[in-house]
Amino acid sequence: MALNLNENLKESVARFPNRTAYTFLNQSKTYAELDKLVDCASISLHDAGIRKGDRVALVLGNCPEFVIAYFGILRAGAVVVPINPVYTSAEIAYILSNSQAKAVIAHSSLEPTISSVKEKLEHLKMVIYTESIGSEWSWERLIQESKEVFESPSINEGDLAVILYTSGTTGKPKGAMLSHRNMASNTASMAQLAEFTEEDRIIAVLPMFHVFSIATCINMPIASGAAIVIVPRFSPTDVINTIKREKATIFAGVPTMFSFLLQVPGASAENFSSIRACFSGGASIPVELLHRFEEKFQVPVLEGYGLSETAPVTAFNPLRGKRKPGSVGIDIPEVKNKVVDLNGIEVRRGEIGELIVKGPNVMMGYLGMPEATSSTLKDGWFYTGDLARMDEEGYIYIVDRIKDMILVGGYNVYPREVEEVLYQHPAIVETSVIGIPDNEYGEIVKAFVVTNDEGITTDDILYFCKDKLAKYKLPKQVEFMKELPKNSTGKILRRALRVEKVEVN
Repeated sequence: MALNLNENLKESVARFPNRTAYTFLNQSKTYAELDKLVDCASISLHDAGIRKGDRVALVLGNCPEFVIAYFGILRAGAVVVPINPVYTSAEIAYILSNSQAKAVIAHSSLEPTISSVKEKLEHLKMVIYTESIGSEWSWERLIQESKEVFESPSINEGDLAVILYTSGTTGKPKGAMLSHRNMASNTASMAQLAEFTEEDRIIAVLPMFHVFSIATCINMPIASGAAIVIVPRFSPTDVINTIKREKATIFAGVPTMFSFLLQVPGASAENFSSIRACFSGGASIPVELLHRFEEKFQVPVLEGYGLSETAPVTAFNPLRGKRKPGSVGIDIPEVKNKVVDLNGIEVRRGEIGELIVKGPNVMMGYLGMPEATSSTLKDGWFYTGDLARMDEEGYIYIVDRIKDMILVGGYNVYPREVEEVLYQHPAIVETSVIGIPDNEYGEIVKAFVVTNDEGITTDDILYFCKDKLAKYKLPKQVEFMKELPKNSTGKILRRALRVEKVEVN
């Protein structure tokens, strides 16, 4: 594979012109057909004044237009800026302004939102809506055939390819700048580890604007000549039916998706008979959930670790060889993970410290934020902000975010450790643990739980935990909820739980 996303597509088109590139709602396109659409999009963008290095935002859900536009933008030499379509107008305006986007490709339902901010963005020259009729620029016009022969500008591996905006847990979102080399090197490493081939068919239900989906459900299959089975939104029953209908071989999801699939009435190993492996990422999957899923559906769940800033994967449990439940795996090819203390010195195996990463996948930096860049990128190492430990065989265990650690009377409590115990309770479907202020201990542990049994009480849960956790780690408060707050990828949002008013005891 080349260290260039454009070349990866061209190579698959040359090798597999008649193989399926993607399917969507019972329609499919071959690699040759996809290539033609990408060509049309890149020519139209060039004709509209888009040049090498210009930023083009994609505000789309899961659809073929996302894949076509993504590669059309890259082929034109421009930079892709994916944006979550459920963002508010203020959030979208911030990213468009910060990235200095020259064009936007969005679903027509977002026309009121984008129109409300367009006038304030002088650099924004063009908005293209899908499923829109009569507008100056439309998707149909973007992909219409042209007699023009367009020479794509020369793209080097160090050229900027994608700007991914972080979720903004500590202020305004930061734009992680990823080069072709960053993303394509990660694609090559992961395709090698997962043994991806042109025979694979991956379920793309993860939101396409998210780095997990871009890397796993777009870059990797396209570079391998595999098929992308595009699913518009996550519905457990729909996913199971799609897997069976499309004979999918790979499913990639976040832990909550695995939890919901596990709860589908009547679902069995037969539904997953075509699946050779599942990938889990986005957040740590509880060990109990992993075991239940593998036992019920008889497929391996391979957990990995990554971030937007590392394009994204840095560690992965191998498809062949030892897998360790609870671990996010070992270094992927070309990438080095290390656990260090506050001074950046590597700690002994088994000790907890901050996970740092080095490799060709590490971002170029944060757009327009030199201070934020220098505080996280030091001597080529990216400081993740995650607490981890590494065992003697190099397997990495994510303990928690540094900022999520709870300090109870001077003792460190890691929310994930408490959550792992709670997930062992047969009635608990989902849980999240945070620290809340306490006059006596500084902080105490509070658990939010979703159960499948309305008769379960706080005392039942505390009794279940008392022999499994040290006293200071035990939840002092338990709040029952119908559902936990999640972001658009299905990741449970601890910060949304924290903003609720909490009384100090």
